[in-house]
Amino acid sequence: MVAKQLGVLTEERLDREFLKQVEPDWKKVLTCFQCGTCSISCPASTLMDYTPRQLWQLMRLGLRDEVVNSRTFWLCTQCYACSERCPRGIMTGDTMRHLREWAVAQNQIPETITRLRDTVRAKYNILNEDNASRLIWSQNLDAAPTQLSQTAQANAEVLLFTGCVSSFYPMAYSIPQSLVQTLEQAKISYTTLGGDERCCGYPLFGAGMKNEMANLAHHNIDQVKALAPKNLVATCSSCYHTWKHLYPSYTNGSGKFGFQVLHASEYLAQLVADKRIKMTKLPWVVTYHDPCDLGRKNGVYAAPRAVITSIPGITLREMPNNRQDAMCCGGGGDVAMLEAAVTDDIAVRRLAQAVDTGAEAIISACQQCKRTLLGAARKTKTRIKILDITELVWQAMEK
Repeated sequence: MVAKQLGVLTEERLDREFLKQVEPDWKKVLTCFQCGTCSISCPASTLMDYTPRQLWQLMRLGLRDEVVNSRTFWLCTQCYACSERCPRGIMTGDTMRHLREWAVAQNQIPETITRLRDTVRAKYNILNEDNASRLIWSQNLDAAPTQLSQTAQANAEVLLFTGCVSSFYPMAYSIPQSLVQTLEQAKISYTTLGGDERCCGYPLFGAGMKNEMANLAHHNIDQVKALAPKNLVATCSSCYHTWKHLYPSYTNGSGKFGFQVLHASEYLAQLVADKRIKMTKLPWVVTYHDPCDLGRKNGVYAAPRAVITSIPGITLREMPNNRQDAMCCGGGGDVAMLEAAVTDDIAVRRLAQAVDTGAEAIISACQQCKRTLLGAARKTKTRIKILDITELVWQAMEK
């Protein structure tokens, strides 16, 4: 198929060194035997100009122009489903990101990605909002939590790293609201960085601009270290992944922070196990959507399910694609900024899987997943609740 699309290949068109320049692990890529598992696994492959398998072939041939001008690597949601299933263990998602890095170096990047970079540089968040207003989500609480203020508190048990989405998207405000009210009810000391929190940098990293992360990482690490919390808890799966796997490289070689990094689902699971929170009966049938950044990239599958099943009256029905085989919601890899229709298409398909379980609610553990699936439900006029796990716990909490 690729050969038919390209026509006659001349030696002048082949850049034999291109693969080595783009992919540090190029020898691994050469082990690909073109089985097509990556293409079948990719939620966006039918919407790309080349499938991932075809892109490998172009790279190995050295057809630089065809690769760099392709939409394929910009439509990668970086869900890692392809990497999970590849029989050769090729990290296809990483290679897609390396191709973005190559495009950035060549200044061949979409305008939306340029705007993303400039916005984060100027405002320290992805939405071009006044970063000092990061606690706006707390203003419509019925009763403002007693421990929440613009002044960060030192030595708290929990420092909530809120993330850009929950800080500035109204439909996600209820995620940090639910968590802090749960902590308040359980009499657990907590704080936030407020306006001193900056974007974790993961959207820039995924866009092929990892060098843009350094200042953000150093600032966030220094701010949190100064407060010496026992735990940093992130409700955002992407922020959690960034703190867990990318930020350690910014600690002057130590790889240590002096505090534990946990996703909200992991922390809530600890609270349940330690009987520090009590929940009443909630007679719901629910299904759980595994966020890619929390599941495949970090292996966190048990904690959110332990929290869900600890609630009396809850029935959990799994979708056919779950845990490491879960289908992406479509909200990753900056794709929504580039081509929203692609994200919508993927989200509608994932929503259909959830509906088929007969569940009345989809529970996830990522604010971006909630936003994306909510958008699909509205688009298709599907009547189903979509909640973050923090919201589920707060609804079930014994008040």
